[in-house]
Amino acid sequence: MLKRGFIDLQVNGYLGVDFSEPGLTLDEVRMVTHALIERGTIAYCPTVITSSLDTYEQNLPVLVQAMEEPDLQPHLLGIHLEGPFISPEDGARGAHPLPFTRTPDIDFFEQLLGLTEGRVSIVTVAPELDGAEDLMQCIAGHGIRVFLGHHLAGPDAIEKACRAGASASTHLGNGLPNMLPRHLNPLWDQLAEDQLTALLITDGHHLPDNFIRVVSKVKAPEKLAVTSDSAPIAGWAPGRYNTLGQEVLLEESGRLWNPVGQHLVGSSSCMMQCMNYLAALNLMGEEELYQVGYHNPLRLLGRELSSNDQFSQLPSLSYEAGVFSLR
Repeated sequence: MLKRGFIDLQVNGYLGVDFSEPGLTLDEVRMVTHALIERGTIAYCPTVITSSLDTYEQNLPVLVQAMEEPDLQPHLLGIHLEGPFISPEDGARGAHPLPFTRTPDIDFFEQLLGLTEGRVSIVTVAPELDGAEDLMQCIAGHGIRVFLGHHLAGPDAIEKACRAGASASTHLGNGLPNMLPRHLNPLWDQLAEDQLTALLITDGHHLPDNFIRVVSKVKAPEKLAVTSDSAPIAGWAPGRYNTLGQEVLLEESGRLWNPVGQHLVGSSSCMMQCMNYLAALNLMGEEELYQVGYHNPLRLLGRELSSNDQFSQLPSLSYEAGVFSLR
């Protein structure tokens, strides 16, 4: 088994590079990719959030070009389109820009797919929106994974989404309003759905420890995966920044949030940091941790990584005294 690093299904950017900012360059994608490899992320899905058509037209072809580069190709597992088919409601929408959210539209999805030359691996959809079921069936028909996220769906919509091909929750416990009904809410319905793998952002800020414990008891190890949801300014020093179109505060603790909108704006962590936070909770042994940080993300994509020269030359991932590190 390769133990060279982790698999991240949602990377919005890193070290100042924003995959959803117009003008993305190949050199920026290369810099992010090699920086993540040095920090233990062996492969990932570059993620483009809800954006304007102009941004999609500029950035998606750049990511396609990156996937054709010999030094990058093994490490890029396809594009994750997080939106634009998400809830426009405050709270559920999170940091996504309201003007660019769209109702499910097969023609627009096909347009985006054309821009990527078929290199999309994941599309996050809000299943309660009109037309979502048909769109999800279309996405799944292309062999692309449908994830549920940034939504306020009830049990019927979630059940229909699973029948239409949905296989995971993009970041369970996030992309939701701060206040929810006690019993009838998307958290319980997604936890109860056996078909859905739960992706968790275990950075110490997105989710309280007890929520991680409960989800782990219900879903781990087979139906749980860790993702970083790293923001474009992840890896930077604490301070005030503008990212994803808004003013944010990156605190000393690593918490990254919008003080005006009172919501988180992605994570400041990479996978190694998220995996070490999860390991510190003492919920899983070493092999289970590898499963949720490596095997399950690959399984969700239907992918495997071979032990070719590209990967064998990378540092080894070690786990000692409850801590992951590269050596």
